[in-house]
Amino acid sequence: MGNRILVVDDAAFMRMMIKDILTKNGFEVVAEAADGAQAVEKYKELKPDLVTMDITMPEMDGITALKEIKGIDPSAKIIMCSAMGQQAMVIDAIQAGAKDFIVKPFQADRVIEAIQKTLA
Repeated sequence: MGNRILVVDDAAFMRMMIKDILTKNGFEVVAEAADGAQAVEKYKELKPDLVTMDITMPEMDGITALKEIKGIDPSAKIIMCSAMGQQAMVIDAIQAGAKDFIVKPFQADRVIEAIQKTLA
């Protein structure tokens, strides 16, 4: 059985892209969320092995969601996804407990490398 992953991004297209990369590489996408609030709910409900989390989202941003999930489960494994030019936010995310980050547009090998490293 593949590792269970929750994909969080406000853009359906980005969720589809990362989901495609993950499923082709034997990972199981257990759920998707379009904002941080949904991500926290889905995390509580499903307890996935790993979360890919967009930083910039409506309702609740990725860093706030990361902190909430870490509050529920300190051992949560979360990889942040960000567009270019969000270095300051990436640093905030790492300090808040993110394991790694991937830059958009996604490159399949980089996504898989970050996930394998985080799950190892």
